[in-house]
Amino acid sequence: MKEDLSMSSITSKLNLIWEKIIEYLSDSDRWIEYSIIGLKIILIITLAKIAGKLLNKAIRRVAEEKDRLKFNPRRTTTIMRLMGNIVNYAISFIMVMMILAVFEVPFGPMLAGAGVVGLAIGFGAQSLVKDIITGFFIIFEDQFAVGDIIQTGSFKGTVDEIGLRVTRIKSWTGEIHIIPNGSIVEVTNFSLNNSIAVVDISVAYEMNIDRAIDIIKETVNQVSLSNENILNEPEVLGIQTLAASEVIIRVTCECKPNQQYGVARQMNAEIKKSFDANGIEIPYPRIVSYQRIEKAE
Repeated sequence: MKEDLSMSSITSKLNLIWEKIIEYLSDSDRWIEYSIIGLKIILIITLAKIAGKLLNKAIRRVAEEKDRLKFNPRRTTTIMRLMGNIVNYAISFIMVMMILAVFEVPFGPMLAGAGVVGLAIGFGAQSLVKDIITGFFIIFEDQFAVGDIIQTGSFKGTVDEIGLRVTRIKSWTGEIHIIPNGSIVEVTNFSLNNSIAVVDISVAYEMNIDRAIDIIKETVNQVSLSNENILNEPEVLGIQTLAASEVIIRVTCECKPNQQYGVARQMNAEIKKSFDANGIEIPYPRIVSYQRIEKAE
């Protein structure tokens, strides 16, 4: 008897729950309200995306007019990327706030709580604050910019992106190094000034040094005419070192920033060809063997 009563009570409760669900789903006014909320959310998201595209397009337009405005191209590119990130963050924040307003979420307690949480995070995340402050100083002091080739610590490469918290450096082999701005203590920037290519050519002692120098001068002058990265006429400084088995002749020339390595490689190749064509020998390791002959007694 008790089991029958318990089963009937469970059945009645299930029927009551099912009736409430049916009543809830069949309420047309509620569905109209939900539809209006959904349309508002879709409209907010769409407007946010449109606003983001328009503002980013305006930022790109300003970046394209940097020559007319006489801005520093390096600094302009960096600041424009940073402004694009800030705009995206701001629009996303506003979009979230407007969506919460659709659900009638009170902002007062939320902002007050966010202030307290932000204060606690500020004390606990001092490294994050340091990263952001350092990022601002890097950008506005123009220490380096996007596209520059820099070295910081053991990392060297092209600056791919400068953010408020991290800097991305792409090495010449393709790796991306993500470095917190606060850990960037000292930086070597290879892209600010022109570079100097230094080429040391070894000539054997048996060769005519004056003739070798004349061939080098003629060759490097021809290279300077064909290579747009060379800014001034190369200078043959003369004999740099008298080594154990070779005479080292040094050549220098001014190049565009960070182009000295390619220029030096081309000069080495062309000088080697000229030496081969003119019979100038480049020294190489040799072993001289002496055989002692004992006199018979």
